[in-house]
Amino acid sequence: MSKKILIINTGGTLSSVMKGNGLMPGLSIRDMQKELQIVSGDIDIEIEDFCSLDSANIFPEDWSVLAEHISSRRNDYDGIVVIHGTDTLAYTSSMLSFMLRNINIPVVITGSQLSIINPVADAMENCRCAIHMAASRIPGVFVAFNRKVMLGCRASKVRSLSFDAFESINYPDIATISSLGMRIDEAAVPERTGIFKLANTYSDRVGLIKMFPGIHRDVFESMAERGYKGLYVEAYGIGGMPFLKHDFITTLDRLIKGGMTVVIGTQCVYEGSKMDVYETGRRALEAGALEAHDMTCEAALTKLMWILGMTDEPAEIRDYYSMNMAGELTVKR
Repeated sequence: MSKKILIINTGGTLSSVMKGNGLMPGLSIRDMQKELQIVSGDIDIEIEDFCSLDSANIFPEDWSVLAEHISSRRNDYDGIVVIHGTDTLAYTSSMLSFMLRNINIPVVITGSQLSIINPVADAMENCRCAIHMAASRIPGVFVAFNRKVMLGCRASKVRSLSFDAFESINYPDIATISSLGMRIDEAAVPERTGIFKLANTYSDRVGLIKMFPGIHRDVFESMAERGYKGLYVEAYGIGGMPFLKHDFITTLDRLIKGGMTVVIGTQCVYEGSKMDVYETGRRALEAGALEAHDMTCEAALTKLMWILGMTDEPAEIRDYYSMNMAGELTVKR
């Protein structure tokens, strides 16, 4: 009996056409049906359009509706593929990893750097990889790109033009495609830790600030004044922030005491933060800041949005954030 896969199109470069203002989504899933049938082989595919958006126009409310839609269709298919623009794909795959935690089928997000109508595009190979990963019956949320499969909450876009646009950050690839076929590293697939229950609430009162020499503390304070509940800070190195002439730690302490959740990570792509090494990091932890450790920026931010959508209790927020929920965090014992 052949596997049955649902392909959901949200737009992006893969389905783009050239118009007066440049490339923009314009192909429906029906326009791509012939190409998708070619790469699906003997897998039975069904296709549908969810939306037709450049991924720069994908917002949290779209994640919530998409997660609900995937949840409602999960028992009708062996796996689901989501076609998505590359610019915010890693944010979507990270948030879906939390909203669809413990889902019982593969959900595979893919896209391309060139439209599927371009004869030298990467679109066909990416769709082929995504469809066959979706047919693997290995549950979870994944990203398929450039003949490899990554955990959805570990993928990050690291190149703007190359076909090898995404990498798995601080975590091994889930699968690779070579002359040996698709080889899946099942040991890298996080175990399900319970039954699936859709959790698609979120808070959009979350901000991200990148530290730079010359930044003013009032940038942080303005976030609190505007009603933001959470703040993710990309600090220096392994989590350093200034505390001498410009004392950001005291500012953070005041914001945290006022009810804001502050998470500190690193601007470095690889290896993560380790805030207990230097005085600057320890001071931030003592003030009550949470640490992102080896999470990607996309996962650290969306995890904070997701948790704040579920609870306002500081102790619960701290517990949730310190736990490895979907494979996004390496918990050191």
